[in-house]
Amino acid sequence: MTTTFPDKTLLPDDTASLRAAARFVREHDSAALLPLLLPGLGGPDLQALAGHCRFAHAGLLLFPPDADSLRAQLAFCGLAVDTPSHPSVVVRERLARRHGRDPAELDVRILRPQVHGRHGQRRAVEVFALTVPPHSVLEPIAAHERTHQHEAHLAFEIEDPEPLALRGLCAILVRHGARPDGGGYNPHEDGTVLYFTLPADAACDYGRLELYARGDHRDTLAAHLDHPGHPGHPGHPGHPGHPGRAEDPYDRIRRGGRQPAETLLHLLTGAWTTQALAASARLGLPDVMDTRTAYRTEDLSRLTGTDPRSLATLLRYLTMLGAVAQEPDPEPDQEAAPEPAPEPDQEPDRKQERFRLTELGALLRADAPGSMRSLALMYGGPFYRSFGALDHAVRTGQPAFDHLFGESHFDHFARDPELGPLFDQSMAASSRMFHPLPGHPVITAAARAHAPATVVDVAGGNGELLGRILTAHPRLRGTLLERPHAVAAARRRLDAAGCGARCDYRAGDFADVPSGGDVYVLSRVLHDWDDDRCREILRHCARAMPAHANLLVVERLLPADGSPSLATAWDLHMLCNVGGRERRADHYARLLTDAGLELVGHSPLPLDAHVLHARKAAVAAVAAVPDPVTRRS
Repeated sequence: MTTTFPDKTLLPDDTASLRAAARFVREHDSAALLPLLLPGLGGPDLQALAGHCRFAHAGLLLFPPDADSLRAQLAFCGLAVDTPSHPSVVVRERLARRHGRDPAELDVRILRPQVHGRHGQRRAVEVFALTVPPHSVLEPIAAHERTHQHEAHLAFEIEDPEPLALRGLCAILVRHGARPDGGGYNPHEDGTVLYFTLPADAACDYGRLELYARGDHRDTLAAHLDHPGHPGHPGHPGHPGHPGRAEDPYDRIRRGGRQPAETLLHLLTGAWTTQALAASARLGLPDVMDTRTAYRTEDLSRLTGTDPRSLATLLRYLTMLGAVAQEPDPEPDQEAAPEPAPEPDQEPDRKQERFRLTELGALLRADAPGSMRSLALMYGGPFYRSFGALDHAVRTGQPAFDHLFGESHFDHFARDPELGPLFDQSMAASSRMFHPLPGHPVITAAARAHAPATVVDVAGGNGELLGRILTAHPRLRGTLLERPHAVAAARRRLDAAGCGARCDYRAGDFADVPSGGDVYVLSRVLHDWDDDRCREILRHCARAMPAHANLLVVERLLPADGSPSLATAWDLHMLCNVGGRERRADHYARLLTDAGLELVGHSPLPLDAHVLHARKAAVAAVAAVPDPVTRRS
């Protein structure tokens, strides 16, 4: 089927699919839609799913011949043509596995034009777009995908899910015929996706269901991927290791595997990625770009004071990383004078290249909300240098940073007028891990207390975390303990946030932890130190804490089962640069016990972080504040 526009232009049948998806999203809601997807669903199971799962979008894969055709399709279907797009790594990898192609050949973009339901609900059509020009070698992929609709799906979003509730919802789906079909955790969005294949008798044209849960739910994800109904489970007939299944020559590709030499080569070039991102930040490249406008290489070269040809090389690499996107140059003016012939060593097509910033790359802008520019400069600067001496740290057990710079990174940064503020900013750049913390039961209980309660942030940096807590709870007061130069920066930040009047500042060391607080916070402090120093810090806190006070410790926890985690990477970083370490929950429990404290429980935060809740040992067992998401140690 093709679609005819008023000007008699013909576009592929993708347009009809897109229009049908937009209409489907407008007309359906969770309660009416779920029984169509899961025949026989009703009663308490339907109430549980409909009460927790919000219909969010319909997704489909399109194959426009060029960007203008995609915009025309969006316009014809009543969708916003200026919807921003960014690379879709997940669908690109799925297509590469299915068709045995190199992922680099498949530039899949994702757009989410907004659609409103019948009662004004905000929804979207999730469009994956793979450009397939006429007579392209990608045409067989487009034909296969249009026939089988592998990527067509319906998505339901769960806001603030509890782990037990999420597992219960998954169990209901499986009980009514849905089959686990992959998923993943995206640390950049701090969201967990669980995919299901719908029953064959589902009364709609969509074969897959996506369950999206904000936050890190990798325990649930692991159980989902390990379910016998999942194709990756050894007990599934489709699994490569199942005794009844013959080996397929594309199995290795579908499993996402590479030859060992290729894998090692990708790993060895990781340093290039770090420096490419850091160099773009140092050159100010993201600051002269935006996500809506594509700039010619020559214009960017002039704005950044760089060599055009060298900048084009960097931009192409950043495109491969997803930090920028390359777009074709608009058709030249037919009446314009012809361009002069290129010099012999000049690339003829370089002037046709245009680049725009992606949402990922925008995080490197200095003025971006949640900017990570300072992290790029630190990881591509002093920390990058110290990792060059990682073998020294492994051989001696002493930080490579101290070996290279002749002093600890704390002393080095405190003396440098540029590095000190940059380090504090880099710590704040990971502040998205703090998003749920103001809602922790300990904090909310303090905010509801009859008398105004005080939160003491020990080594609180530039006040990012304390400012979030005080902003969320206007009745709370704060006290921040830090080094003198950091106190000055925190005072400015908290004043700008409008909560400086409710905060006291103490310049000092851990021995100066102020007494009389109600909630004490140690955020990303203990991992800087060895066990003896950690015990000392915790004892200072315990001495300052009244009997009723609570202690919240924010750290990354090493997984007990050895599963992949950001904490494992940071453990190496701490060894190389600080001399500290990341720890498991039971390790922290022992340190707390040695300091006269007791671990009540811990709960997850974004970016693989956790918040550990502790109290004085004598009162922890009888006076702990209930925490519905706490996992007992």
